[in-house]
Amino acid sequence: MSDRLRTSRRTLLAATAGSAAALAVGNGSARAADDSTVNRTALRALIDRMSLEEKVGQLFVMRVYGHSATEPDQADVDKNLEEAGVRNAAELVAKYRVGGIIYFGWAHNTREPHQIADLSNGIQRAALEQPTRIPVLISTDQEHGIVARVGKPATLMPGAMALGATGAPADARRAALIAGRELAAMGIRQNYAPVADVNVNPANPVIGVRSFGSDPEAVARLVEAQVEGYGSGGVAATCKHFPGHGDTKDDSHYSLPTIHHTREEWQKLDAPPFEAAIAAGIDSVMTAHIVVPALDPAEDPATLSAPILTGILREQLGYDGVVVTDSLGMQGVRTKYGDDRVPVLALKAGVDQLLNPPQPEVAWNAVLRAVRDGELTEERLDASILRILELKARRGLFRKPYVTHARVEREVGTRAHLAAAERIADRTTTLLVNEGGLLPLSARAHRNVLVVGADPASPSGTTGPPTTVLARALTELGFTAGALSTGTAPSAAKIDEAVAAAAGKDAVVVGTYNVTATSPQRTLVQRLLATGVRVVAVAIRNPYDVAQLPQVRACLAAYSWTDTELRAAARVIAGRAEPEGRLPVPVQRAEDAGSVLYPVGYGLSYEDEDEGEDGGEDGDQEQDQDRDRD
Repeated sequence: MSDRLRTSRRTLLAATAGSAAALAVGNGSARAADDSTVNRTALRALIDRMSLEEKVGQLFVMRVYGHSATEPDQADVDKNLEEAGVRNAAELVAKYRVGGIIYFGWAHNTREPHQIADLSNGIQRAALEQPTRIPVLISTDQEHGIVARVGKPATLMPGAMALGATGAPADARRAALIAGRELAAMGIRQNYAPVADVNVNPANPVIGVRSFGSDPEAVARLVEAQVEGYGSGGVAATCKHFPGHGDTKDDSHYSLPTIHHTREEWQKLDAPPFEAAIAAGIDSVMTAHIVVPALDPAEDPATLSAPILTGILREQLGYDGVVVTDSLGMQGVRTKYGDDRVPVLALKAGVDQLLNPPQPEVAWNAVLRAVRDGELTEERLDASILRILELKARRGLFRKPYVTHARVEREVGTRAHLAAAERIADRTTTLLVNEGGLLPLSARAHRNVLVVGADPASPSGTTGPPTTVLARALTELGFTAGALSTGTAPSAAKIDEAVAAAAGKDAVVVGTYNVTATSPQRTLVQRLLATGVRVVAVAIRNPYDVAQLPQVRACLAAYSWTDTELRAAARVIAGRAEPEGRLPVPVQRAEDAGSVLYPVGYGLSYEDEDEGEDGGEDGDQEQDQDRDRD
């Protein structure tokens, strides 16, 4: 253990003496807390001792560049000075008295687990040196699948739609439990997951496979399971994006989407997962930068809408926990109002935590000014701060703000956790097409394999590239496999190269990525098929690719291009694992979006290829019950 992490119990208690009285230790049940019984009176007394500047700071969750709280690289120092007027995380805490900090890979916060633990401890040390000694709630977006900020050697689990393909709450709960334990070991105590959006629009550019599926009740079951799993793992779960981002055709990172559901449609399609999360004791709910006219005729983004956040979330659904905005740097929330008005309007709407403001000083001063001018009252701030402090107390931050290297070694990326991820992934791969029993491939009869296709950047920066991962996995399974990256938009020359490389091969595996009607990926597949070689398509993101590839005789859906899910697909291709996954979303026909090509629950099996849907709905339900007993 390093000296920086060697903190004695006596030192810890002394550092937190002013705040530790704010909670009483319990075993934890509701919200699966570390400390289930929170002394509100003591927390209110703590709030009474805070200056107005400290209160404003508690409402913000800011980003900071660098791998260290005090000694980041010079390039990160420069970025911090440019964006926030500070050099490092410790100075950010001292200047803005922030209640939370969010980690990003691109901000160089998440190089590897021990470094993350050191960074977390440095941030907590800086916070506990402030007058009120309030620990920081450190958060990140570790959804798994295509959104993961912490990469290997931490365990990377299948993403939401992959878990939706298993249909098994036990798998979703186990994945969240492991993820929660590993995040908590690194000092990250709030995770912006699970995604509670119901992906009813296949063209959704921002949610897609981040959703568990298109059936509200199925999504609700898996959201509930993950809330329980994260909580048991010691992390505050955050369901998102309220009131539901699943039926948009625009990306709220770049514009302000509108959802045209009636209130009745919203209640039926979008509300059930959030209701399930609230019933399960969700710690925090993240807002969406979307307009839903049926819920707020003023057509303000939900993040800034009192009718949605106070009227529906708090009053109708009865939620009394922390409400956190989606990133305030996204264009969706900045379309109608300036960066100085957005945080004030969000607080007036019912928000508690203001996440990732693009101009920290502008946002912080705007809230401070709104209180001094009477637009916001201190009592309004106090209500939010109390919720935030309660969350911190439930998660044990007052009692135990620091982590240790020993805990990192004990929890992060362990052999047991990695094995569990592989087992869960083996139940996710969905076989959509298998004409003439083309699959599984035999390592004896089809030894020479070429893997081509898209190689998108790793979600965590630590896995891939996909073609190499698939080729390596097939080689380990007895094949002789090589890889050729052709990209998401292969040129004519690259397609020619792939066709030439396929000559003499026994099979070609093509990794496809969000194929459209005009995508040159279609041309690549068609040209390969024309060679007469066996072609296996693997949709490494959206399962909708299969509709654009009508001539393929074998097609799998992997739902993500992380190593874990690609290895699972390779095992299915090689016949080492059964294709157990079932579509959690319908796939429409390419030529007629109103007609379903493959319904929810569809998936082929090697055991009985003739049945197609492998026993239908009742069979799937029976299988789900069996898995949930694991």
